Amino acid sequence: MRKIFETIKAVAFEIDNAIKTEDLGYSDGENSSGEEQLKLDVQSDLIIEKAFANVASVKALVSEEKEGVLELSTTGKYTVCYDPLDGSSLVDVNLSVGSIFGIYEGELEGKNLVASAYVVYGPRIELVIATKEGKPMLYRAVGSEFKAVGEIFMNEKGKLNASGGTQQNWSSTHKAFIDKLFNEGYRLRYSGGMVPDLHQIMLKGGGLFSYPATSDKPNGKLRQLFEVIPFALMYEQAGGEAINHQGMRLLELVPAHPHDTSPCFFGSKSEIEALRVAYGIAQ
Repeated sequence: MRKIFETIKAVAFEIDNAIKTEDLGYSDGENSSGEEQLKLDVQSDLIIEKAFANVASVKALVSEEKEGVLELSTTGKYTVCYDPLDGSSLVDVNLSVGSIFGIYEGELEGKNLVASAYVVYGPRIELVIATKEGKPMLYRAVGSEFKAVGEIFMNEKGKLNASGGTQQNWSSTHKAFIDKLFNEGYRLRYSGGMVPDLHQIMLKGGGLFSYPATSDKPNGKLRQLFEVIPFALMYEQAGGEAINHQGMRLLELVPAHPHDTSPCFFGSKSEIEALRVAYGIAQ
């Protein structure tokens, strides 16, 4: 596992350099979800693929930018599922973006996630690593190395609210719930980048991030293996919770396809309890 984390640290510097120096235009292709790919998406994917090709403990890779599973080794133990550059459409306006990694042992389902990590490319490069033991650990790039900053703890209740999806496509239940949070004094913090928005809520102590089922995307937009399940581990280990619209822990999801999506809610315990009440979800 250490080699996997060291590889993530190495690719973080490569991707950060690409963000700062490379072409920001679109490529000629689409990813597996039919979205136009930026050249940076493709380059970031190749950086990660090349780096993990020589990690003996990794048997396969699953990328948000590719269809299917890329087999690497018959003797490897782990499958690394990753979104190489989440929020890449924000790069041209110089907002923070990130990379997300989920490390699975066995079948690709929530219960088999053994660790996760994400990188934030912003004014500073930051890395967060979570395992099933202890709190998530925050690292910050200093020169050419990552230095440990400390563990991440979430409060019982937060102050921030970030809700994705086009509002005209929200259900009346979700709209009423979000309106209630704002009426209670919650502050809107939503950039359109999953990594920086979830990172901010964790580091600021708590709040709620949601990407609900909508009329145009009834199964949500965010991918289970690359985005939803890895962050669920982060939030649970930090002292928060992560559930879907039916109240199921996101760490219990069983994707039928590598690119399956799910409605998702990440937050402090107080906000998730308020969500259950609003949605009529029995605990």
